[in-house]
Formats: sequence, C-alpha cells, structure tokens
Amino acid sequence: ALVDLPAPANISVWWNFGSLLGLCLVTQIATGLFLAMHYTSDIATAFTSVAHICRDVNYGWLIRSIHANGASFFFICIYLHIGRGLYYGSYLYKETWTIGVVLLLLVMMTAFVGYVLPWGQ
Repeated sequence: ALVDLPAPANISVWWNFGSLLGLCLVTQIATGLFLAMHYTSDIATAFTSVAHICRDVNYGWLIRSIHANGASFFFICIYLHIGRGLYYGSYLYKETWTIGVVLLLLVMMTAFVGYVLPWGQ
C-alpha cells in the first residue's frame, strides 16, 4: 500500500509543488497543442484566430481558459517551489540551484512569447 512506503521525517506539504509543476506542465503542453491546431500566426489574423478558437471550436473557450489559468497556476507553483527552496536552504547546492534559475528564466521567456501570440488586440 502507499501508506507503508518509507518517507523522510522532514517531508511536508511544501514538497508537493515540484510534482504540481510537472502536472501543470503536462496540462500546458496538452492544451497548447490543441490551441496550436487552430491558431494562425499571421499578424493580421492572429487575434481573429483566437476569437475563432473561443467561439467556433468545440470547447475552445474551455481549452483556452484552462491554458491561460494554468499558466498563472504554474507560476504560483514555481514561486512556492522557489520559496520552499529558500526556506530549506536548497541554494547551498550550487549546481541544482543554478539549473533551477536557468529554468525559471526559460519559463518566463516562454510565458512572455505565449502572452504576445494574439498580438495584443
């Protein structure tokens, strides 16, 4: 049974956010792929394609909402994950912390690119 598995004594609720990040990432990739199937990247029609997704595609409004709110939840989990790392002194492991900072910057850049896709209209 799951209850019988050994666990460290210092484990707490704060250790869940890494797993939640993985779940959010899978959700973002899945919804992003569905949105990309109907998105047009031309400057003149980008916003129109987003409106088409929300109005004409079956459950397109739901997929877009899950994708948009999932991005916010992803960043909430990232900041809580970083906060846990700061609290427990994970920054002392230089390589791991540096990789985490690089990943944070990559995620921020990716989020910015995703935010500007409809060309702000």
